[in-house]
Amino acid sequence: MIKFFRNIRKNVLNEGKTTKYAKYAIGEIILVVIGILIALSINNWNEKSIEESNELKYYKNIKRQLIEDKNAINVNIDYNTHYLKEYQQAINIIEENDTTLVDSLVRISVNLLEFSDFHRQSNIYETMVNSGEIKLLKNQQIIEALQQLEEKYIYINKLEDTHSQAVIKFVVPNIISSIKVLNMRAENIEKLYSFEFQNLFALVADLMTGKNEAYENIVFRINSINKLLDDEIARKN
Repeated sequence: MIKFFRNIRKNVLNEGKTTKYAKYAIGEIILVVIGILIALSINNWNEKSIEESNELKYYKNIKRQLIEDKNAINVNIDYNTHYLKEYQQAINIIEENDTTLVDSLVRISVNLLEFSDFHRQSNIYETMVNSGEIKLLKNQQIIEALQQLEEKYIYINKLEDTHSQAVIKFVVPNIISSIKVLNMRAENIEKLYSFEFQNLFALVADLMTGKNEAYENIVFRINSINKLLDDEIARKN
């Protein structure tokens, strides 16, 4: 089309018709402008398409990580639930001063050295924030929900640190001074059945109860976010 206008322009100039030449020149300019606008439009469309593709990819990756987190947290919930029952049993044994169950008390006491500890394999959200790619996510509700979930992760990690310190500071000294761990035998039965040891079980049980409540809150939030992600993924597919 532009070549066509150029040929006409050449003929018009040769004929000395400058007015017609101006019209054809304007037409040629308009065509060039239209071509540029079309090219820009196509380029913008391509960029938008790439951004939407990347956004969809991130939503899927976030959901994949949240599912992994949820599975790991559920394992910790089951772990805590199991040992909370045992610790309550130990509290009852001490309360009743039932020395016929000393072997059971020893076994349960040694378990105080163990504790649940949730650690994520990766943190896609933090990576996106640090890289600036968080701006690719257009759903503000999902972003805010992820921010709140991150705060819950930080909180549960603080609880786990508290539990870890309690084990080091209180559990270990009491275990090594009352139980021969190598052959799982009570060396200081009086201490093992003391109210101090009973308080130790109560302290750890309270920590584990708090952790389970925090774990369950995280699972609830993950389920809510996954619902938002499912809706967004379905909308973009």
